Amino acid sequence: MSPPRPHLPIRPLWLCRICAAPWPCATARLTLLREYAHDREALLVYLGGLLHDAAGQLHTLNPHEYPKPAQLFDRFLGWALPRRRT
Repeated sequence: MSPPRPHLPIRPLWLCRICAAPWPCATARLTLLREYAHDREALLVYLGGLLHDAAGQLHTLNPHEYPKPAQLFDRFLGWALPRRRT
């Protein structure tokens, strides 16, 4: 049995190579949370760099239907922010 293939993005489309969901897909998110479990700040810096890359590439591909900044923020960073306790 071969090892599972990583859920990485197809650039410049920013879709998952395995499941074709918008990247980071659910599996990629879980993998990233596990990899950065002890350094959430590093995860956010990493994702911020990817957000920057994706914003430019997605805009170049289709400037008329470019995702809104809030959508890209939620997709790349919003899910990874620590939850506030109430």
